[in-house]
Amino acid sequence: MRIAGLTGVDVALDIAGPGSRSYAFIIDWHIRVLLSLAWFCIAWLLLKFLASVPSTHLSARWFVLLPSLPAAAIYLFYHPLLEVLMRGRTPGKRRAGVRIVTRNGGTPGVGALLIRNIFRLVDSLPLFYPVGLMSCFITAQRVRIGDLAAGTLLVRDSEAAGKSLAQLGSMVSRSGLAPVLVELINDVLERWASLGIAKRDELARSILARIDSAASAAELAGLTDAELLQRLRQLLDTGRIERT
Repeated sequence: MRIAGLTGVDVALDIAGPGSRSYAFIIDWHIRVLLSLAWFCIAWLLLKFLASVPSTHLSARWFVLLPSLPAAAIYLFYHPLLEVLMRGRTPGKRRAGVRIVTRNGGTPGVGALLIRNIFRLVDSLPLFYPVGLMSCFITAQRVRIGDLAAGTLLVRDSEAAGKSLAQLGSMVSRSGLAPVLVELINDVLERWASLGIAKRDELARSILARIDSAASAAELAGLTDAELLQRLRQLLDTGRIERT
């Protein structure tokens, strides 16, 4: 899938296929089953021990509710809770090298992730996800019904992309600029050496004119290539231009 970048360069996302989905799901399924069983066994043994204490009186209801309800909650809420906390990932997805994104490549919100998981009830019909798997084979972007409802995709998650997002987040915090401006400036700086001087100077002046309201058109036109580069770097570091 290609997404138009802010500087006119498309960003390509490699859509994950049914194999990657299945691999991630199998890992997550084993984890949530083991966690549910672990809670059930520990709770049951604890209740068994408490029941053996003469002064403790436990009804049979405790032996059903305390082990079973939390174990069921772990199994049912494993995906929605972790996908929200891990921003579109789970341990299984991380192991399989995939993550959930929106149709424009961004991180899905809580609402989209919840909708995606609610529709697991449809995708899993009648057993073992045949509806969801068939949907992945016949749709152009290999999505299941939950993805269609939530507007999400499953894409391959590269380590470089993750580091890049973390780096951009740090730049936003440090500079105080809007994320879209930070992304634009960082993109120009990364491609600075590969761009022609006229093109990169034009981009730099348009960015500075947008951010630095104190700079006149004449002042920007008089800046050299090196000075423009310095000012863009200053913006990412401090969010402001230091004039000498």
